Amino acid sequence: MALEVIWYIIVGGMFTVYVILDGFDLGVGIVYPFVGRTDAHRDAMFESIGSVWDGNEVWLIAGGGALFCAFPLVYATSFSGFYLPLMILLWLLMFRGLAIELRHHYDDPVWRPLWGGAFFASSTLLSLTFGAALGNIVRGVPMDANYNFFEPLFTNFRVGTHTGILDWYTAMVGIEAMAALALHGACWLAMKTTDDLAVNARKLAGQLWWIVVAGAVLITFCTFAVQPQVAVNLRQYPWGAAIGLTAAAGLIAQKRFLGRANGEKNAFLASAVFLGAMMANAFFGIYPNILPARLPENSLTVWNAATSDYGLRVALIWWVPGILIATGYFIFVYSRMPRKFSGTPHE
Repeated sequence: MALEVIWYIIVGGMFTVYVILDGFDLGVGIVYPFVGRTDAHRDAMFESIGSVWDGNEVWLIAGGGALFCAFPLVYATSFSGFYLPLMILLWLLMFRGLAIELRHHYDDPVWRPLWGGAFFASSTLLSLTFGAALGNIVRGVPMDANYNFFEPLFTNFRVGTHTGILDWYTAMVGIEAMAALALHGACWLAMKTTDDLAVNARKLAGQLWWIVVAGAVLITFCTFAVQPQVAVNLRQYPWGAAIGLTAAAGLIAQKRFLGRANGEKNAFLASAVFLGAMMANAFFGIYPNILPARLPENSLTVWNAATSDYGLRVALIWWVPGILIATGYFIFVYSRMPRKFSGTPHE
């Protein structure tokens, strides 16, 4: 397998791990006002992610670093073209971090709800932003022959050659991402909390499941119309259909486990399978493009955007021990977490 393809898989895999891991604590923020009925509930929700949320974000930084290392032209082009959403993203990440860290610093009837609201708002907007960004990549950007582009927030909400960050397709992907991460977070809470909080989370997960299914079906059909490369890849690599089937299997399994007693852990794992398969679908669908253009001949691919073979080889040598250390650290941290966080008042 060519080094360029190996690095394409590595970069895609690291962003996928980020979606799965940081996805559940983003989801906890989205469902925060809907399942956290008491102060004890809300405390337990924060405690369930308190020791891992900032570590989960490392995968976003690592994915960006891997992208810069292997495909520097994509990194430079996308960071300049997506300047506006990246600034929005950074502010939201900062506010979310502040909300998580500052809420417990002062026991006041104004202070705690204020930062709780900031946690909900930033988590919700982050999931929408990430979803819209993924929609932009799948749809393609208005890049010229010199690999330059800049997208305004929106134009006419149509998918044409002069698109904005938001159109009907990217907005739809953003809403689906928000629903899917909310479902992921609800499954996490059902697995990691007790009493009424776990019951509330499980009930909400069952309701969100229908929204996620409807959105996944709708987006699948729309993607074939928006990005012709998906159909080309399926004809050339028929085994790619197994990725879509894996996503469907994850959703079906999730519903079955949510309906069983003590099925919360398996429901959460099924949710992770669904999110991972959907990310794999996106990367498979646009291959060999990394950053597709609305005019296909202007796209950045694994072949024209990669660094030298020497650079890819050396980077791979260093990446292997680095990823082993990071994986070991995450296994250690998660294995030391309490099995459950109580949703009853602390004495």
